[in-house]
Amino acid sequence: MKVLLLKDPKEDDCGQDPYIRELGLYGLDAALIPVLSFEFLSLPSFSEKLSHPEGYGGLIFTSPRAVEAVELCLEKDDKTEAWKKSLKEKWNAKPAYVVGSATASLVRKIGLETEGEKCGNAEKLAEYICSRESPALPLLFPCGTLKGEILPKMLKDQGIPMESITVYQKIPHPGIQGNLKSYFSREVVGLLFSSLQGVPASITFFSPSGLTYSLQHIQELAGDSIGQIQFAAIGPTTARALAAQGLPVSCTAELPTPGALAAGIRKALHAHSCC
Repeated sequence: MKVLLLKDPKEDDCGQDPYIRELGLYGLDAALIPVLSFEFLSLPSFSEKLSHPEGYGGLIFTSPRAVEAVELCLEKDDKTEAWKKSLKEKWNAKPAYVVGSATASLVRKIGLETEGEKCGNAEKLAEYICSRESPALPLLFPCGTLKGEILPKMLKDQGIPMESITVYQKIPHPGIQGNLKSYFSREVVGLLFSSLQGVPASITFFSPSGLTYSLQHIQELAGDSIGQIQFAAIGPTTARALAAQGLPVSCTAELPTPGALAAGIRKALHAHSCC
């Protein structure tokens, strides 16, 4: 049974995208199509803030892209040595709060210890932060232009100081329409997906932005077969965006991890086949 994931392919230490591997364990043939690209913003300002850990009570990362912004700052401003010698140690004396295992893995790669990794979304992370001792200095929160307001509001309501800085914005992937057309028309295209795809049993969205940029193309390509497709979401925010478009959500991953998503899709497809 074929399933489609609207995300970038990311190889892990085993040389395979973990979502493809986990779905494969359930006998599901997964394909990946990227629907988003990213532009980084305000990096000089962010770099300056990273150079002054003494001004902050810690860091908050809710997306891999925010961690990539840190890496770009270190590379562009020749701060790699300074980071290794002193900045990393100073930031490690403060908490680095994260959402999800993918973001946590990237944060650890730049040498920081993480907290809150098992929080499945920003709301749960905010609850975790609120359960900790309130910092005297603001938490530095690098984020995207479309960040949700739940985490900032919850922290503000609890009197926890936070300073956000927009470091990236999402834009449509330039190949989104062509890649989706190739998938639905059963063509062989590159290494992203195999041949003979057609209409998948399930499509998973990984963000509201990804839904916005891809839904019209999917509806046009699927045509009358749209009702055969089950729609899945990586988390509650994306599930709400699907519902707002009038689409039935067959499954929302309990955690934003490959294993949780694969289990949810398998359960939803099995329930549908039994009907």
